[in-house]
Amino acid sequence: MKNVHAAYDYVIIGSGSAGSVLASRLTEDAHSRVLVLEAGPRDRSLYIHMPATFAWPLKDDRYNWYYESEPEPHMDGRRMYCPRGRVLGGSSSINGMCYVRGHALDYDRWAGNALPEWSYAHVLPYFKRAESRVRGGDVYRGGAGPLTVSTGACRNPLFKAFIEAGVQAGYPFTEDMNGFQQEGFGAMDMTTRRGRRWSTAQAYLKPALGRPHLSLELRALVTRIVFEGDRAVGVEYLRNGRRHTARAEREVLLCGGAINSPQLLMLSGVGDGDALGRLGIDVHTHLPGVGANLQDHLEIYVQHACTQPISLYGATRPLSRLRIGLEWLLFGKGPGASNHFEAGAFIRRHDGVRHPDLQYHFLPIAVSYDGRAAAEGHGFQAHVGPMRPTSRGRVALRCADARVAPSILFNYMATESDREEMRDGVRLTREIFAQPAFDAFRGAELAPGEAVRSDAEIDAFVRAKAESAYHPACTCRMGADDMAVVDGEARVHGLRGLRVVDASIMPSIVSGNLNAPTIMVAEKVADLIRGIAPLPAEHVPVYEPAVPGGARGARKSPAGGRLQ
Repeated sequence: MKNVHAAYDYVIIGSGSAGSVLASRLTEDAHSRVLVLEAGPRDRSLYIHMPATFAWPLKDDRYNWYYESEPEPHMDGRRMYCPRGRVLGGSSSINGMCYVRGHALDYDRWAGNALPEWSYAHVLPYFKRAESRVRGGDVYRGGAGPLTVSTGACRNPLFKAFIEAGVQAGYPFTEDMNGFQQEGFGAMDMTTRRGRRWSTAQAYLKPALGRPHLSLELRALVTRIVFEGDRAVGVEYLRNGRRHTARAEREVLLCGGAINSPQLLMLSGVGDGDALGRLGIDVHTHLPGVGANLQDHLEIYVQHACTQPISLYGATRPLSRLRIGLEWLLFGKGPGASNHFEAGAFIRRHDGVRHPDLQYHFLPIAVSYDGRAAAEGHGFQAHVGPMRPTSRGRVALRCADARVAPSILFNYMATESDREEMRDGVRLTREIFAQPAFDAFRGAELAPGEAVRSDAEIDAFVRAKAESAYHPACTCRMGADDMAVVDGEARVHGLRGLRVVDASIMPSIVSGNLNAPTIMVAEKVADLIRGIAPLPAEHVPVYEPAVPGGARGARKSPAGGRLQ
């Protein structure tokens, strides 16, 4: 049986990092009727809201699509885990809460791909509009936006040792890796507010739900976008075992993320015509780029035993967990109030690289990213991985049923340049951990282990142990060429009334975590949807490293957006 709902102006598919932003901004206009459809439940779990327990929702499919890749041909045939949020707030409710914008040159690279309005100068105002930085705003940072951003206190001496060791190894210190200077070692920012996760559901959607013209339906799985001619006019979705239809008078806004957005487009007949035809799906619009160009950040851990009992290992004991949980629940403070990625770094492997190509997250415990496996005893680790991989993957349909997970192939480590970057990452991390700052704490190397030295041995370690940083992107990329899916205003090529707004539309992956850039994308596209004049471009100095024969300095992004 099918229920037909009343018409809305906008139907938003997904309540995640982009969908919640659009819901809030579009309903600032009291005349816009907006429906948000979310496939998952409410974000009621304490494990979601306590920053220190962010790994718990990654362990099962309660709040998580719980995807895995096809056997990866360059990773010993392993199926790689790919968690995606299926809950109010989407992946912003299950991620590690690291607030990282990427480098200015990432956006100038976008601008150079026939997207002049996406240069750093043009996106900076939207990063600032979204943000309320606890330390206060400045020319780079926002001080009054919905998204509260805190900075790691780095009280544990291991955080300070990591930052000091980086400087001792010859890298710069940075006061703010989201400001003037990304490059260097320093404290990391996190999307927390008063010791609680500050997802886009908390920051944007929930405050807007009091508006009478905003509707939300949970556990609503969208199965198809409905077209009349070349115009998207609504969606079909399943809820409580019944099929429903919602009509969009203005636009359908697809915010499913880098996996689910191309999946739904293909289920709706938008994608590579030959592939859709083989599955018996009627081809509505031939767009071969849908699902192509999948990019992600891969990372490995360099782990050491810690010779002093100061790591988070003690916090893993049952009584300690109880104490930490009660302190957080009653006061919003203590170890439970941090994601514990409080220190990090961005470095360049050599002088020939213009901006950082390796990222570090430092953690004062030896443990896997999703918390499944912890070392016995005190330890610490650095997560390191390349920022701009050259390997490309894809998302494809297995069948015409929206309830069946799509086929995902990342194709990690397919290129020699990616393998070289990862080898350098291991060796440079070892140099950092060998610095005097760690002399008082450094025990045996737990991973990769002292026996792993040659290129072949490091490559084998990466194939066996590397994990995704959970940053899939670029599967519905912006651009003007034949493989682009959307234009510079996120409108799907060849169609009216349909936009994709999420990490899938990034032309290329940015140098860092993707939550903050995805929120920025949604902030910017919200103005485009509403027909509001864009925020004025802001041309600010950006750190440029010293080059052989030259001097260290700063450059401003000129009118065209290209840093000189």
